[in-house]
Amino acid sequence: MNENEKEFSTLDLEDILKEFGGNEAPPAPVQEPAEPEAAEQEPEAPSGDPEEEVPPTEEVPEELPEELAQEAEEASEVSEAQEAEPESVPEEEPAQAADEPEEIAGQETEPVYIPPEPIRFRPRSRLRELKRQLIAGPEKRYYELTEIGVGKLQAAILFCLVVIGVSVAAGSMYALDMIPENRMRLMVFGQIFAMLLGALMGYNQILDGISDLFHGKFSLNTMLFITLIACVADGIFCLQELRVPICAAFTLEVTMALWSTYHRRSTEMGQMDTLRKAIRLDSVVKVADYWNGRPGILRGEGQVEDFMEHYQEPSAPEKRQNAYAFIALVLSVIVAVAAGWLHGVSMALRIFSASLLVAVPASFFVSATRPMSVLERRFHSLGTVLCSWKGVKELSTRAAFPLADHDIFPNGSVKLNGVKFYGDRDPEVIISYATSLICVNGGGLMPIFRQLLESRSGPKYPVKDFQAYENGGISGEVCGETVLMGSIQFLQEMGVEIPAGTMVNQAVYVAINGKFSGLFAITYTRMKYSASGLATVCAYRGLTPVITADDFMLTGPFLKEKFGVNTRRMAFPTREEKAELLRKSNLEEASVLALTTHDGLAPAAYAVTGARALKTACNLGLTIHIIGGILGLLIMAALAVLGAVELLTPLNVLLYQLVWMVPGLLVTEWTRAI
Repeated sequence: MNENEKEFSTLDLEDILKEFGGNEAPPAPVQEPAEPEAAEQEPEAPSGDPEEEVPPTEEVPEELPEELAQEAEEASEVSEAQEAEPESVPEEEPAQAADEPEEIAGQETEPVYIPPEPIRFRPRSRLRELKRQLIAGPEKRYYELTEIGVGKLQAAILFCLVVIGVSVAAGSMYALDMIPENRMRLMVFGQIFAMLLGALMGYNQILDGISDLFHGKFSLNTMLFITLIACVADGIFCLQELRVPICAAFTLEVTMALWSTYHRRSTEMGQMDTLRKAIRLDSVVKVADYWNGRPGILRGEGQVEDFMEHYQEPSAPEKRQNAYAFIALVLSVIVAVAAGWLHGVSMALRIFSASLLVAVPASFFVSATRPMSVLERRFHSLGTVLCSWKGVKELSTRAAFPLADHDIFPNGSVKLNGVKFYGDRDPEVIISYATSLICVNGGGLMPIFRQLLESRSGPKYPVKDFQAYENGGISGEVCGETVLMGSIQFLQEMGVEIPAGTMVNQAVYVAINGKFSGLFAITYTRMKYSASGLATVCAYRGLTPVITADDFMLTGPFLKEKFGVNTRRMAFPTREEKAELLRKSNLEEASVLALTTHDGLAPAAYAVTGARALKTACNLGLTIHIIGGILGLLIMAALAVLGAVELLTPLNVLLYQLVWMVPGLLVTEWTRAI
């Protein structure tokens, strides 16, 4: 018997046909006389146990397809592995088999199929799935951007600045009549060559502008391409008329275009780096009609696709930039046509090139990209990314911001500092009553009291007539006795007499049946990120902090004393209102506005304030540059009508660009302080 036949000898032909959907009974197998050597190597199994009985050796038919033979070989390997390593049956399986004998009857020769246990949600499974998505998306994109790098952009920007300096020096020498007449043509040619070198540094941006033009779009890069054509055409007339072309101003625009690309790339790298290092991913969403008619900024579970699908979409300010650039081109053409009709073709090209440069101030290229780049540096340390401009727009509106217990005091920041008992009550009873009441209320104090009760092996009792008060306390009936818990001011307001000398700064006081019974000293540690996040939420005028925490100690005076924040705009809903807010917290249909990779309040709080700062900086920068561009076009129109060519010098055009760069760049710093 060959090796293949030995492998197939452990397979039942009925199992093979069942594997391929055969329902009919197989024909009687044709047995061959076993070889003596095979018989010696494979002794017969006892016939007493039908499950361990070895089927007779069968020869695989010659017409058996190759796929069937391969499947049979795999099934043989599986069966051999199962025989070598028998499955360990749980203890409850024999009982289950005994309870259901009718289902197993008639299937004695076939193994019972036990369905696998369903996969339950575990944090590690969620982390593995998250890491798989991050590796396939943000991490892959991050390494692609790392290979491209920003070194070439930085070198190109530095070279353009050198070209601008040389051009300004040559233009200054010409204005001071320091260039001999026989060197004028060489100086003009050098300026044109320097302008072409500057355009070479920004060839990617110019090619992008051409590509946008062919795709039916008009962008600032398209405007840069048209400006290059106009400046080169004007340079030809400059060689004929021996006048200086507008090299420095054009190279400055190329520099700003390169800087804008640098901002985009560094921002994207920062966002991908933030996501690829995530060990958790939470979302910041917005739900309608959350508190007093205002929408609510809530947090839930985030997905990588929430960011990856929309982060490359152009923002609203960028769309407005492109629309204005097209309008500026049309107006520049009109001004140039008027100048050509009045003063000739040379004047028309001179006015046209200058109009394109002043209509789009150089810093206009970075008015939308630099604020985001500055903001991303802060977001990177917080583990926050904004999901497209829609997230920026939605987070910038008025809304309510709920604050839970773990937002104000994260896990581990609330600790028990000591216990003191008064009166003749058994301490075990006081602890059991207090813990029973705290467990009904919930909040950050519940783990502390539970641990204290477990350490003393005390019982927990049911609570009746539970009630929470707005002035920092709770009450309920435990074992037929009335229990009050809260701050010292709360117990005094409820008529409980507190002995002198029991004043503790942070403590939970307990009274049973109107008699002071003990106090639990609590330490609330002020965490850095929680304090900064709470201060940010309270200082933001468009937000209404809604305290949804269950800890009755977190009152307005306590928060003001602990964090130094203005609590006048805070909302403290009742227990019934908190239940209604919980019902409104439906995140299934809400769109994701931001993602956070760090735990705590600060990442989500700074996402809101950062979005508002970004929107303000982009809109204000857009307004300033449009005003500058319109004013420049009006000046060009006046010069075209008057024909005042003596004012239309390269240095004056560059000076106009630099004047509008000052407010334009200052506005982009708006997002640095959030």
